[in-house]
Amino acid sequence: MNLVIDAGNTAVKLAVFDRDKLVRLVIIPYEETISGLEKLFSSYPEISHAMLSAVGPWEFTSDQWLPASCTLVVLDAQTRLPFRLLYDTPETLGKDRIALAAAALSAYPGKNALVIDAGTCITYDLITDQKEYRGGAISPGLQMRYRALHDGTAGLPLLEPEVPEQLTGTSTSGSIHSGVVLGICYEIQGVIEEYRALFPDLTVILTGGDAQFLSKQLKNTIFAHSNFLLQGLNLLLEHNKS
Repeated sequence: MNLVIDAGNTAVKLAVFDRDKLVRLVIIPYEETISGLEKLFSSYPEISHAMLSAVGPWEFTSDQWLPASCTLVVLDAQTRLPFRLLYDTPETLGKDRIALAAAALSAYPGKNALVIDAGTCITYDLITDQKEYRGGAISPGLQMRYRALHDGTAGLPLLEPEVPEQLTGTSTSGSIHSGVVLGICYEIQGVIEEYRALFPDLTVILTGGDAQFLSKQLKNTIFAHSNFLLQGLNLLLEHNKS
C-alpha cells in the first residue's frame, strides 16, 4: 500500500492507496500531522511506500513519523517522471502542477490534455500525446481577485463569490461579481480556444477548490474530482518504486 502526503499552505492531506484505489483520505491541520500519521500507519501496517509533496510549512523530519519499514520519496526537481519535462526552470515548477500532469497522463493516455486547476491561483498545464509536459500559465484565482479589488481600493467591499445574474452589473456588488466571475470564465474559455487551435483533439480537465463553482459557467470541460492531484502523486510514487 502507498501513502501520499500533500502538504499544502494551510492543511495536510494524507491519502492511503491500494495500488490505484484510494482507500482512506484524512485532511488535518499541521499541528496534528505527527499524530495523524501515527494513526494511519497503525491502521494500515501494509503501507510500504510514501510520497511527500510539500508546498507549505513542512518542518517534520522523517525520523519523527516514518517507520523503518516504509520507503520515502520526496517530490522535487530530481524525481523521476513518466513524461518528458520541457520546462526551462524545472526547479521552480510547482509540485502540484507536476502531479496534475501525471494524473492527466494516467487518466487520458495518448491524449493532448490541458489541466486547469482553479485554486488559490489558476494554473494551466499542457501535456501532449507524446508524453511531453510543455508548461502553461498562472493567474490569480477567484478569492484572490475579490480580495485584490477590496485591498487595492478605498471603497470596494469584500464579497463572497456569487454567480452574476447578468453581464451588465447594475450595482457595485453586481459589477464586481460580473467582473470577477465572468472575467475568469472568459479567461479560461479564451485559453482553451487558443490551445484547441494548436491541438484540435484537446482534452480539457478542470479541477481544484473552485472547479465546481466555475464548471457551471464553463462548457467543453471535464470536471475532475477533488482527489485528482492525489491520484497524480500516487502515480508518481508507483513510477519511482522501481
